[in-house]
Amino acid sequence: MNTKESIIKLAKETITLESESINNLISLIDNDFADAVELIYNSKGRVIITGIGKSAIIATKIVATLNSTGTPAVFMHAADAIHGDLGLILEDDVVICISKSGNTPEIKVLVPLIKNAKNKMIAITGNKTSFLGQQADYVLNAFVQKEACPNNLAPTTSTTAQLVIGDALAVCLLELRGFSSKDFAKYHPGGALGKKLYLRVQDLSSVNSKPQVAPDTNVKQVIIQISESMLGVTAVVENNNIVGIITDGDLRRMLTKVDDFSKLTAKDIMSNNPKRIAEDAMAVDAMEIMESNGISQLLVEHDGKYAGVVHIHNLIKEGIL
Repeated sequence: MNTKESIIKLAKETITLESESINNLISLIDNDFADAVELIYNSKGRVIITGIGKSAIIATKIVATLNSTGTPAVFMHAADAIHGDLGLILEDDVVICISKSGNTPEIKVLVPLIKNAKNKMIAITGNKTSFLGQQADYVLNAFVQKEACPNNLAPTTSTTAQLVIGDALAVCLLELRGFSSKDFAKYHPGGALGKKLYLRVQDLSSVNSKPQVAPDTNVKQVIIQISESMLGVTAVVENNNIVGIITDGDLRRMLTKVDDFSKLTAKDIMSNNPKRIAEDAMAVDAMEIMESNGISQLLVEHDGKYAGVVHIHNLIKEGIL
Protein backbone atom coordinates (compact mmCIF):
# COMPACT_ATOMS: atom_id res chain seq x y z
CA MET A 1 0.00 0.00 0.00
CA ASN A 2 1.49 3.34 -1.00
CA THR A 3 1.77 6.36 1.31
CA LYS A 4 -1.23 8.25 -0.09
CA GLU A 5 -3.47 5.22 0.28
CA SER A 6 -2.27 4.71 3.84
CA ILE A 7 -2.93 8.33 4.76
CA ILE A 8 -6.42 8.29 3.24
CA LYS A 9 -7.24 4.99 4.95
CA LEU A 10 -6.08 6.22 8.35
CA ALA A 11 -7.95 9.52 7.97
CA LYS A 12 -11.17 7.69 7.14
CA GLU A 13 -10.69 5.33 10.08
CA THR A 14 -10.17 8.30 12.41
CA ILE A 15 -13.34 10.05 11.23
CA THR A 16 -15.32 6.82 11.41
CA LEU A 17 -14.15 6.07 14.94
CA GLU A 18 -14.92 9.58 16.15
CA SER A 19 -18.31 9.70 14.44
CA GLU A 20 -19.30 6.37 15.99
CA SER A 21 -18.25 7.60 19.43
CA ILE A 22 -20.23 10.80 18.99
CA ASN A 23 -23.27 8.85 17.88
CA ASN A 24 -22.98 6.73 21.03
CA LEU A 25 -23.33 9.88 23.15
CA ILE A 26 -27.03 9.92 22.22
CA SER A 27 -27.60 6.91 24.47
CA LEU A 28 -25.76 8.63 27.33
CA ILE A 29 -27.99 11.71 27.49
CA ASP A 30 -30.14 11.34 30.61
CA ASN A 31 -31.94 13.28 33.32
CA ASP A 32 -28.66 14.68 34.62
CA PHE A 33 -28.24 16.49 31.31
CA ALA A 34 -31.74 17.96 31.46
CA ASP A 35 -31.27 18.94 35.11
CA ALA A 36 -27.94 20.60 34.29
CA VAL A 37 -29.54 22.66 31.51
CA GLU A 38 -32.34 23.78 33.81
CA LEU A 39 -29.85 24.62 36.55
CA ILE A 40 -27.89 26.91 34.23
CA TYR A 41 -31.04 28.41 32.74
CA ASN A 42 -32.46 29.30 36.16
CA SER A 43 -29.17 30.48 37.63
CA LYS A 44 -28.71 34.16 38.44
CA GLY A 45 -24.96 33.82 37.98
CA ARG A 46 -22.56 32.87 35.23
CA VAL A 47 -21.20 29.56 34.03
CA ILE A 48 -17.57 29.00 35.06
CA ILE A 49 -15.95 26.29 32.94
CA THR A 50 -12.67 24.71 33.97
CA GLY A 51 -10.35 21.95 32.88
CA ILE A 52 -6.72 20.94 32.48
CA GLY A 53 -4.69 20.13 29.36
CA LYS A 54 -6.71 19.52 26.20
CA SER A 55 -9.93 19.67 28.22
CA ALA A 56 -9.06 23.27 29.09
CA ILE A 57 -8.88 24.10 25.39
CA ILE A 58 -12.31 22.54 24.86
CA ALA A 59 -13.57 24.56 27.83
CA THR A 60 -12.57 27.82 26.14
CA LYS A 61 -14.54 26.90 23.03
CA ILE A 62 -17.64 26.01 25.04
CA VAL A 63 -17.32 29.33 26.89
CA ALA A 64 -17.21 31.17 23.56
CA THR A 65 -20.27 29.30 22.27
CA LEU A 66 -22.28 30.00 25.42
CA ASN A 67 -21.35 33.69 25.44
CA SER A 68 -22.36 34.10 21.80
CA THR A 69 -25.74 32.46 22.37
CA GLY A 70 -26.92 34.34 25.43
CA THR A 71 -25.44 32.44 28.38
CA PRO A 72 -22.70 34.40 30.22
CA ALA A 73 -19.69 32.15 30.71
CA VAL A 74 -16.08 32.48 31.92
CA PHE A 75 -13.09 30.17 31.47
CA MET A 76 -10.98 29.29 34.49
CA HIS A 77 -7.91 27.09 34.07
CA ALA A 78 -7.91 24.36 36.72
CA ALA A 79 -4.22 24.81 37.51
CA ASP A 80 -4.57 28.58 37.89
CA ALA A 81 -7.70 28.17 39.99
CA ILE A 82 -5.80 26.56 42.84
CA HIS A 83 -3.17 29.31 42.67
CA GLY A 84 -5.44 32.32 43.06
CA ASP A 85 -8.00 32.32 40.24
CA LEU A 86 -10.60 30.64 42.40
CA GLY A 87 -11.76 34.15 43.22
CA LEU A 88 -13.40 34.21 39.77
CA ILE A 89 -16.25 32.11 41.13
CA LEU A 90 -19.08 34.18 42.58
CA GLU A 91 -21.88 33.02 44.85
CA ASP A 92 -24.51 32.32 42.18
CA ASP A 93 -22.16 30.89 39.53
CA VAL A 94 -22.50 27.35 38.22
CA VAL A 95 -19.22 25.51 37.68
CA ILE A 96 -18.59 22.98 34.90
CA CYS A 97 -15.50 20.79 35.29
CA ILE A 98 -14.25 18.97 32.21
CA SER A 99 -11.97 15.95 32.58
CA LYS A 100 -11.81 12.69 30.66
CA SER A 101 -10.56 10.64 33.60
CA GLY A 102 -12.03 12.78 36.36
CA ASN A 103 -9.05 11.86 38.50
CA THR A 104 -6.30 14.34 37.58
CA PRO A 105 -4.42 15.87 40.55
CA GLU A 106 -5.59 19.41 39.76
CA ILE A 107 -9.23 18.32 39.64
CA LYS A 108 -8.89 16.44 42.94
CA VAL A 109 -7.61 19.62 44.59
CA LEU A 110 -10.09 21.96 42.90
CA VAL A 111 -13.34 20.04 43.34
CA PRO A 112 -13.45 20.13 47.18
CA LEU A 113 -12.79 23.88 47.09
CA ILE A 114 -15.77 24.39 44.80
CA LYS A 115 -17.92 22.15 47.00
CA ASN A 116 -16.92 24.13 50.10
CA ALA A 117 -18.07 27.33 48.41
CA LYS A 118 -21.51 25.74 47.90
CA ASN A 119 -21.51 26.33 44.14
CA LYS A 120 -23.39 23.78 42.08
CA MET A 121 -21.03 21.70 39.94
CA ILE A 122 -21.55 19.91 36.65
CA ALA A 123 -19.04 17.34 35.42
CA ILE A 124 -18.32 16.53 31.79
CA THR A 125 -16.32 13.34 32.08
CA GLY A 126 -15.82 9.98 30.47
CA ASN A 127 -15.71 8.25 33.85
CA LYS A 128 -18.85 8.59 35.98
CA THR A 129 -17.27 6.64 38.87
CA SER A 130 -14.23 8.93 39.03
CA PHE A 131 -13.53 11.39 41.84
CA LEU A 132 -15.08 14.17 39.75
CA GLY A 133 -18.05 12.02 38.78
CA GLN A 134 -18.76 11.14 42.40
CA GLN A 135 -18.45 14.72 43.68
CA ALA A 136 -20.39 16.57 40.98
CA ASP A 137 -24.05 17.46 41.40
CA TYR A 138 -24.73 16.44 37.80
CA VAL A 139 -22.66 14.26 35.48
CA LEU A 140 -22.74 14.64 31.71
CA ASN A 141 -21.36 11.38 30.40
CA ALA A 142 -18.77 11.90 27.66
CA PHE A 143 -17.54 8.30 27.60
CA VAL A 144 -15.69 7.07 24.52
CA GLN A 145 -14.48 3.53 23.88
CA LYS A 146 -11.04 4.60 22.64
CA GLU A 147 -9.07 7.53 21.30
CA ALA A 148 -8.52 7.91 17.58
CA CYS A 149 -4.81 8.01 18.36
CA PRO A 150 -3.33 4.61 17.33
CA ASN A 151 -1.73 4.37 20.79
CA ASN A 152 -5.02 5.26 22.49
CA LEU A 153 -3.22 8.07 24.31
CA ALA A 154 -3.55 11.49 22.65
CA PRO A 155 -6.91 13.14 23.48
CA THR A 156 -8.81 13.00 20.19
CA THR A 157 -12.14 11.22 20.34
CA SER A 158 -12.58 12.19 24.00
CA THR A 159 -12.13 15.92 23.37
CA THR A 160 -14.47 15.76 20.40
CA ALA A 161 -17.08 14.16 22.68
CA GLN A 162 -16.60 16.93 25.26
CA LEU A 163 -17.06 19.54 22.56
CA VAL A 164 -20.28 17.94 21.34
CA ILE A 165 -21.69 17.79 24.88
CA GLY A 166 -20.89 21.50 25.20
CA ASP A 167 -22.65 22.27 21.91
CA ALA A 168 -25.70 20.30 23.06
CA LEU A 169 -25.78 22.34 26.28
CA ALA A 170 -25.53 25.63 24.37
CA VAL A 171 -28.25 24.71 21.88
CA CYS A 172 -30.66 23.61 24.62
CA LEU A 173 -30.06 26.83 26.54
CA LEU A 174 -30.41 28.86 23.35
CA GLU A 175 -33.80 27.30 22.73
CA LEU A 176 -34.98 27.82 26.31
CA ARG A 177 -34.02 31.49 26.15
CA GLY A 178 -35.86 31.98 22.87
CA PHE A 179 -32.58 33.24 21.41
CA SER A 180 -33.44 34.71 17.98
CA SER A 181 -31.52 35.76 14.88
CA LYS A 182 -31.78 39.35 16.14
CA ASP A 183 -30.13 38.33 19.40
CA PHE A 184 -27.42 36.56 17.45
CA ALA A 185 -26.77 39.67 15.41
CA LYS A 186 -26.41 41.69 18.62
CA TYR A 187 -23.59 39.41 19.76
CA HIS A 188 -21.98 39.16 16.30
CA PRO A 189 -22.09 42.72 14.91
CA GLY A 190 -18.72 42.63 13.19
CA GLY A 191 -18.89 39.45 11.15
CA ALA A 192 -20.49 38.85 7.77
CA LEU A 193 -23.06 36.57 9.39
CA GLY A 194 -24.07 39.25 11.85
CA LYS A 195 -24.33 41.83 9.09
CA LYS A 196 -26.77 39.61 7.24
CA LEU A 197 -28.97 39.73 10.29
CA TYR A 198 -28.93 43.44 11.06
CA LEU A 199 -27.73 45.47 8.04
CA ARG A 200 -30.53 47.23 6.18
CA VAL A 201 -30.75 48.57 2.63
CA GLN A 202 -30.65 52.16 3.84
CA ASP A 203 -27.30 51.51 5.54
CA LEU A 204 -25.87 50.74 2.10
CA SER A 205 -27.76 53.11 -0.19
CA SER A 206 -27.07 56.12 2.04
CA VAL A 207 -23.38 56.08 1.07
CA ASN A 208 -24.19 56.17 -2.64
CA SER A 209 -25.19 59.10 -4.80
CA LYS A 210 -28.85 59.36 -5.79
CA PRO A 211 -28.91 59.49 -9.60
CA GLN A 212 -32.19 60.54 -11.18
CA VAL A 213 -33.53 62.11 -14.37
CA ALA A 214 -36.96 63.20 -15.55
CA PRO A 215 -38.75 61.33 -18.34
CA ASP A 216 -38.06 64.18 -20.80
CA THR A 217 -34.36 64.50 -19.97
CA ASN A 218 -32.26 64.22 -23.15
CA VAL A 219 -29.96 61.24 -23.57
CA LYS A 220 -26.76 63.27 -23.25
CA GLN A 221 -27.78 64.38 -19.75
CA VAL A 222 -28.78 60.80 -18.93
CA ILE A 223 -25.28 59.63 -19.87
CA ILE A 224 -23.71 62.36 -17.74
CA GLN A 225 -25.92 61.46 -14.76
CA ILE A 226 -25.00 57.76 -14.98
CA SER A 227 -21.30 58.56 -15.36
CA GLU A 228 -21.24 60.93 -12.40
CA SER A 229 -23.05 58.54 -10.07
CA MET A 230 -20.59 55.72 -10.80
CA LEU A 231 -23.37 53.23 -10.15
CA GLY A 232 -24.05 52.25 -13.75
CA VAL A 233 -27.67 53.32 -13.44
CA THR A 234 -30.10 56.18 -12.97
CA ALA A 235 -33.70 56.22 -11.90
CA VAL A 236 -36.28 57.93 -14.06
CA VAL A 237 -38.41 59.90 -11.64
CA GLU A 238 -41.59 61.95 -11.93
CA ASN A 239 -43.08 63.70 -8.88
CA ASN A 240 -40.58 61.69 -6.79
CA ASN A 241 -42.14 58.46 -8.05
CA ILE A 242 -40.08 55.88 -9.90
CA VAL A 243 -41.36 55.48 -13.46
CA GLY A 244 -38.37 53.68 -14.97
CA ILE A 245 -34.69 52.88 -14.88
CA ILE A 246 -31.81 53.34 -17.31
CA THR A 247 -28.67 51.25 -17.01
CA ASP A 248 -25.38 51.07 -18.86
CA GLY A 249 -26.88 48.13 -20.71
CA ASP A 250 -29.82 50.22 -21.89
CA LEU A 251 -27.41 52.79 -23.32
CA ARG A 252 -25.41 50.13 -25.17
CA ARG A 253 -28.56 48.62 -26.63
CA MET A 254 -29.68 52.10 -27.76
CA LEU A 255 -26.41 52.61 -29.62
CA THR A 256 -26.91 49.38 -31.58
CA LYS A 257 -30.37 50.48 -32.70
CA VAL A 258 -30.01 54.18 -33.62
CA ASP A 259 -27.37 56.34 -35.27
CA ASP A 260 -28.68 59.68 -34.07
CA PHE A 261 -29.84 59.77 -30.45
CA SER A 262 -29.68 63.54 -30.04
CA LYS A 263 -33.48 63.84 -29.95
CA LEU A 264 -34.12 60.85 -27.70
CA THR A 265 -35.18 61.32 -24.10
CA ALA A 266 -35.08 59.16 -20.99
CA LYS A 267 -38.58 57.80 -21.52
CA ASP A 268 -37.56 56.53 -24.99
CA ILE A 269 -34.87 54.20 -23.68
CA MET A 270 -35.84 53.45 -20.07
CA SER A 271 -37.01 50.08 -18.79
CA ASN A 272 -40.43 50.16 -17.18
CA ASN A 273 -41.34 48.60 -13.81
CA PRO A 274 -37.79 48.25 -12.48
CA LYS A 275 -36.99 46.05 -9.49
CA ARG A 276 -37.08 48.04 -6.29
CA ILE A 277 -36.82 47.54 -2.56
CA ALA A 278 -37.85 49.43 0.58
CA GLU A 279 -35.02 51.18 2.41
CA ASP A 280 -35.91 49.45 5.70
CA ALA A 281 -35.65 45.98 4.12
CA MET A 282 -32.74 43.76 5.12
CA ALA A 283 -29.64 43.99 2.95
CA VAL A 284 -29.69 40.23 2.54
CA ASP A 285 -33.11 40.58 0.87
CA ALA A 286 -31.58 42.96 -1.66
CA MET A 287 -28.90 40.37 -2.35
CA GLU A 288 -31.52 37.68 -2.99
CA ILE A 289 -33.44 39.91 -5.41
CA MET A 290 -30.27 40.78 -7.33
CA GLU A 291 -29.15 37.16 -7.53
CA SER A 292 -32.53 35.79 -8.59
CA ASN A 293 -32.93 38.45 -11.31
CA GLY A 294 -29.32 38.61 -12.48
CA ILE A 295 -29.03 42.35 -11.84
CA SER A 296 -26.41 44.54 -10.15
CA GLN A 297 -28.52 47.41 -8.81
CA LEU A 298 -31.82 47.97 -7.08
CA LEU A 299 -33.75 51.20 -6.78
CA VAL A 300 -34.59 52.06 -3.18
CA GLU A 301 -37.88 53.51 -1.96
CA HIS A 302 -39.06 55.29 1.17
CA ASP A 303 -42.83 55.23 1.63
CA GLY A 304 -43.16 54.49 -2.08
CA LYS A 305 -40.96 57.42 -3.11
CA TYR A 306 -37.53 57.25 -4.76
CA ALA A 307 -34.77 57.19 -2.12
CA GLY A 308 -31.62 56.01 -3.89
CA VAL A 309 -29.71 53.01 -5.26
CA VAL A 310 -28.15 49.96 -3.69
CA HIS A 311 -25.40 48.30 -5.75
CA ILE A 312 -24.05 44.78 -5.64
CA HIS A 313 -20.64 46.27 -4.82
CA ASN A 314 -22.12 47.55 -1.55
CA LEU A 315 -23.00 43.98 -0.62
CA ILE A 316 -19.56 42.70 -1.61
CA LYS A 317 -17.82 45.40 0.40
CA GLU A 318 -19.77 44.48 3.53
CA GLY A 319 -19.01 40.77 3.05
CA ILE A 320 -22.65 39.85 2.60
CA LEU A 321 -22.14 38.47 -0.90
